[in-house]
This record gives sequence, C-alpha cells and structure tokens, in this order.
Amino acid sequence: MTDGEQVSIVLVEDDDGHATLVERNLRRSGISNGFLRFRDGQEALDYFFGGAAGTDAGYPSRDELSNFVVLLDLRMPRVDGFEVLRRLKADPATASVPVIVLTTTDDPREIERCYELGCNVYITKPVEYDAFIEAVRRLGFFLQVVKLPPGHRLARP
Repeated sequence: MTDGEQVSIVLVEDDDGHATLVERNLRRSGISNGFLRFRDGQEALDYFFGGAAGTDAGYPSRDELSNFVVLLDLRMPRVDGFEVLRRLKADPATASVPVIVLTTTDDPREIERCYELGCNVYITKPVEYDAFIEAVRRLGFFLQVVKLPPGHRLARP
C-alpha cells in the first residue's frame, strides 16, 4: 500500500435519511474519503466475505481490507449489526478493521455487548435532528485526528 491511498468509509445503515445525513455531514466536516454504503448487514457481509453463491468477484482482497473504517448501525433487516460486528472481529483477515457503532440505542447492555464483540467506538445517534447533525460533524473531526495502524490513512481536504 502506498502513502497516497485512502481509507474508505463503509457505512452500513438501512435508513436512507440517516445515511445521507452521515455522509453529507462527514463531508462538511472535511472528510474526503471514499464512501461505500450497504443497506443491511447481509450486504456488508457479502462484500467483505463473498456472496452466498461463493463468488468473490468484487469483494476486497486481503490487502485491501486494511483500507476500511466501518460505521455500523445495529438495527437492520436480514442481518443485524451485532452479527456483522461479530463476524468482522472473529475473522483474522478483518479483525483489525476499525468498527464504529453508530446507532440510536443507548442501552448499557447493548453498548457492553458491542465492546465485548470488539467495536472500537460506540456512538449513540441523537434523536433530535440538530443534535444528530452535530454528532456526525464531531465524528468527522474525530476521524481526521484518529491514529490508525501503519498503512491506514484518513484523508484531509
């Protein structure tokens, strides 16, 4: 991997409105990284591990897996965020991929479960619109200053 490569932000979010707000406000905070968006956990798992048909066309190589930060919702159809997190952290090829849980629940048991499964950061999405925008904006600032393992790089404008 060269120094010029960027980390892609993988957003796993079933709510179109939330997905748009997250991407738009991360961009406004100065994040210029590429975005991939999946509408449920199964789409994300198919991308990272190959589809049910066993094809590996289009999913990242082992070298490319170090180029991702995952923003993960918990409540999604088909496969929920807990299972996505469990699978990502259980596989040696994806275990080091940073996972930021970005969800509406602030239940302490769910927060604890996410950390036990290996999430790197847990952020509760505020219900109120302006507070949600502010939280995403602050996440963007965080992503600009966070230190990642060698080979990872978050882009700045």
